[in-house]
Amino acid sequence: MAGGVSVAGEVTFVFEEEELRAMSPQDRVRLLHTLAEIDGTGTARRPASLPRRSARRRQVVLVVIIACCIILAIWTGFLAVTLPRFYRSGGWRGAWVGFDIVLLATLSATGWAAWRGRQVLIICLIVLATLLLCDAWFDVVLDLRTPGIQLSLLTAVAVELPLAGLAIAGARRLLRLTIAMVTERQGQQAPVPPLWRIPLFGDSPSDNFRDMFPQIRHGSGEAGDRPIPEPAERDG
Repeated sequence: MAGGVSVAGEVTFVFEEEELRAMSPQDRVRLLHTLAEIDGTGTARRPASLPRRSARRRQVVLVVIIACCIILAIWTGFLAVTLPRFYRSGGWRGAWVGFDIVLLATLSATGWAAWRGRQVLIICLIVLATLLLCDAWFDVVLDLRTPGIQLSLLTAVAVELPLAGLAIAGARRLLRLTIAMVTERQGQQAPVPPLWRIPLFGDSPSDNFRDMFPQIRHGSGEAGDRPIPEPAERDG
């Protein structure tokens, strides 16, 4: 370890490259973790109002979501009782052609994001899966007791549902790879937990990363459902 003197006269230490290469992988991980925690202390200098604002925003969003769920449940029950079983509708061509145009635009955006390798691909895949599931649902439901039901069922089972499943799986994989790379650069190497267990990133990233993998702090052997891949395995 090489020594030096800083401007303020304090003794500082700098690792030489040979010393870093001589360290064990475990020592390098601990060093990265320590450096990440030191760098993360800068977030503590943020105004104290920022975490409170973030908490208030989440509370407002939660209240809005709960209110929407209650209203939607009441509205769904009302429609189930009052809507006629059969209904002749206008604008049929415009509704389906418009939907397919949106689906085509989403497919195009997904292809562009995959080709360019952009993080927006995760959002595109989720939107694409949602549209495909909606397409399959309405195709089958609206074609019940009609001659077109067999074709609708075939396209839903053979095309739309498998593509939606692939899109969801791809979005999940990309999210986990992104989290794995970010946490590894923060000096933490541990199995990536399931997405439903990973907290949202907020105003204090260093705290979020420490909370994401508590087994690193406590030394426990708790594991998630997949370890962090080595760089050579990150193909997407």
